[in-house]
Amino acid sequence: MRPLTNPQKRLVALIQEELPLIERPFSALGAKCGLAESEVMENIQLFKEDGVIRQISAIFDTRCLGYRSSLVAMRVDPQKENEAAEVINSHPGVTHNYRRNHAFNLWFTVAVPPTSRIGLEKTVDLFHSLAKAESTRLMPTLKLFKIGVNLDITGENSPDKKEAPRYTEEMRHRSKNEITEKEIQFIRVMQEDMPVVSMPYHAMAEQLGMGQDELFEMAARFVREGKLRRMAAVLNHRKAGFVANAMGVWEVPPERIAEVGVQMGSFSAVSHCYQRPVYPDWPYSIFTMVHGRDKEACDKILESIAAATGMNRYEALFSTKEYKKTRLKYFTPEIENWEEERASICC
Repeated sequence: MRPLTNPQKRLVALIQEELPLIERPFSALGAKCGLAESEVMENIQLFKEDGVIRQISAIFDTRCLGYRSSLVAMRVDPQKENEAAEVINSHPGVTHNYRRNHAFNLWFTVAVPPTSRIGLEKTVDLFHSLAKAESTRLMPTLKLFKIGVNLDITGENSPDKKEAPRYTEEMRHRSKNEITEKEIQFIRVMQEDMPVVSMPYHAMAEQLGMGQDELFEMAARFVREGKLRRMAAVLNHRKAGFVANAMGVWEVPPERIAEVGVQMGSFSAVSHCYQRPVYPDWPYSIFTMVHGRDKEACDKILESIAAATGMNRYEALFSTKEYKKTRLKYFTPEIENWEEERASICC
């Protein structure tokens, strides 16, 4: 990655937080970091060429759109790990799949749409069978304490810096309405990489056959209902200099989970904080995701969390190989086709 100037660092920091839903969003970003609109767009194109920015698009809430999803931990024979990962990656709803330094060596996320004929649990059962796994644990979110990647691009934050979470469990329960066909079309357009032009929302509204104001109204309603978290850039962590990531898993007494989860989620360096189920061979109930420029940086963050909460029974699961990382595409036919091809195996 090319060295970044201070205004460029500020731009990357801002655009990963939020791209405003206004007519000229790149001009607004430029005003905050001392760049002209044209310079903002030129820099974004450079960031894309360098791979720092994967895409700029809507970040939807999977659950609020009617999808079911879960983190899954799988223990497979290390000699068969690549073959198992290939089986898992074939599912279009698998967005992340990593090898981590643990007996449960494959960790992946999977989502299925509300129209799924197999369902989440049977899909994971099918993975277990096809991957010839030794053990598979479904680890859905029981409570969301925080979600929102915000990498410290400027390098100004200390490991124990706190902030209020932008998105929490309460925000996920606002939407009860079924998704209409018009809304599905909106989702399909808004989830694609945004054009880097002066008025990008105008171009997106034209694709939908609606006016820009109508697009803004629908987006604002999606935000109110919890369906849309924000418009933002998705960064390539490694290209942005954050080559290490650790999933901190914590053994927390049941009566303290609610309190400790809020505490852990308040750390700025924590991008995800969840309560997940425990099993006889898995005592860890709270998961915290942290990213760092190296392993030591991640360790320092987890040590700060342990010191602040008094929770000292934890493990740091570092990713040692990335098998898959992509964005979930909502309301597209790929998952339906995957299930149709395998219907005879599981149904």
